Amino acid sequence: MDFGYDARTEELRQRLLAFMDEFVYPAEAVFEEQVSSSDDPWSPPPVVEDLKREARERGLWNFFLPGEHGAGLTNLQYAPLAEITGRSPHLAPAALNCAAPDTGNMEVLAMFGTEQQRKQWLHPLLEGEIRSAFAMTEPDVASSDARNIATRITRDGGDYVINGRKWFISGAMNPRCQIFIVMGKTDPDGEPHRQQSMILVPRDTPGMTIKRGMHVFGYTDGDHGGHAEIEFDDVRVPAENLIGEEGGGFAIAQARLGPGRIHHCMRLIGMAERAIELMCKRTVSRTAFGKPIAQQGVVQDWIAEARVRVEQLRLLVLKTAWLMDTVGNQGAHTEIQSIKIATPIQVEWILDKAIQAHGAGGVSQDTPLASLWAHARTLRLADGPDEVHKRSLARRELAKYTR
Repeated sequence: MDFGYDARTEELRQRLLAFMDEFVYPAEAVFEEQVSSSDDPWSPPPVVEDLKREARERGLWNFFLPGEHGAGLTNLQYAPLAEITGRSPHLAPAALNCAAPDTGNMEVLAMFGTEQQRKQWLHPLLEGEIRSAFAMTEPDVASSDARNIATRITRDGGDYVINGRKWFISGAMNPRCQIFIVMGKTDPDGEPHRQQSMILVPRDTPGMTIKRGMHVFGYTDGDHGGHAEIEFDDVRVPAENLIGEEGGGFAIAQARLGPGRIHHCMRLIGMAERAIELMCKRTVSRTAFGKPIAQQGVVQDWIAEARVRVEQLRLLVLKTAWLMDTVGNQGAHTEIQSIKIATPIQVEWILDKAIQAHGAGGVSQDTPLASLWAHARTLRLADGPDEVHKRSLARRELAKYTR
């Protein structure tokens, strides 16, 4: 088993690390200043577009997407690159055009879109010209069970008509978000996993109303385009906007969420590394009760435990990436669920200790730790809550003994 990076991955790592040092980390203060002075809390600050131009000029672009449409990297090659971007999750993923929800939407269009859908929407997304949103979660049902989705997509001649409500739709508040992938029911009486479909809805379609922006632990997440509550009232789009076939929405969602889950976990490892770095620097530079905080046994326990946990997580994520490359997403189902359960909660713990080591400064705007903690905690809900993944994983294990 070879744990080294291949030549291409190492070359891209070095270029990306240099980009982070030269452009991304210095831009963090600019980002905070632009966010605090903006009249629109939901609009990404100008520095994000500046970073995108710099990244693209250096060939640091669309790493996430395998095959002809992306950079051609495998999941195993992308993992260490995504980890690096996770050290500055507000800026680096967007700078490289590797930010959710665009990544998942581009994967859906690449896998299931028609030639016209790809030309109209995938290509400008790949170019970073527009942003997108994925509308699945609803306020009135437990959306962790996607079979509960109540939004209706009804065929009417050459059109589909959409009615329903969605919320926490990531990216929707971004004024550059031009296309929504909406999941709803086309056949409420069909088989449970064949009731849903996905359809493309352009932003300016009559009847689609952004009701409000949603806050997450008090943050607007404007750097990612925010999260919105949306109402669909007799929204009419052409039938050719359907993605795939009627009844294929659940399967498309599963195909979309597998890569999305591992990408989150890759970036979370970068967040953990940033937290460990900040914790170590803080504790060696602060003195309490006659000696550096770093010499306190409890602090050393935090640091040691943090290193052990992040190394374990990285190995599990890399194994999952390798399986996805070699046997496919379905073959890596157990591992994808395992990393989605383990990574956010462990990284949340590491960030909590880094915050504790910083005292009051850890919960302030003077470090990225509070925002990183909120991000990690939110990921215990996003793309399926811990409990749903544990339920599915336990049933898969038990099935070995109950056949």
